[in-house]
Amino acid sequence: QVHVVESGGGLVQAGGSLRLSCAVSGQFFSTYAMGWFRQAPGKGREFVAAITWDDTTYYKDSVKGRFTIARATRNTVYLQMNSLKSEDTAVYYCAAPPLNYHCSGYGCYDLPSIYDYWGQGTQVTVSS
Repeated sequence: QVHVVESGGGLVQAGGSLRLSCAVSGQFFSTYAMGWFRQAPGKGREFVAAITWDDTTYYKDSVKGRFTIARATRNTVYLQMNSLKSEDTAVYYCAAPPLNYHCSGYGCYDLPSIYDYWGQGTQVTVSS
C-alpha cells in the first residue's frame, strides 16, 4: 500500500518563501514520479509542478521562475516556493501516479486523474 504525506505549509507574507515536502512510502522498487497540485476555495484542483522518474520537471506557467520541484531522496520531493503571491493561497496536495509510471511530456503529469495516490493536503496562506 502506498502512502503520501505532505508537510511544510503555513502563513507567509507576500514576497516570502515556503518549502513543502512530500514523502511516498510503500513497497516499490523504482524512483517515483510525483506531482504537486493546489486547490483554492471555490476552485478546482490545478496542477502546479511535477518531477518524473528521471527527474525531468514540469511547471504551471504562473509559477515558473518562482517555484522549484526537486528530489531529496528516491521517494521524497520538495517544492520550494519563492516570491509568493496572494494568488498562491491554496491547499497544496502531493500526489503519486501508478507504480512504474514512465511517461514523458507535460500532458503526462498535469491532470489529477493521472494520479492514484494523494496526500491529505497542507494549507499555504499568503497575506498581502
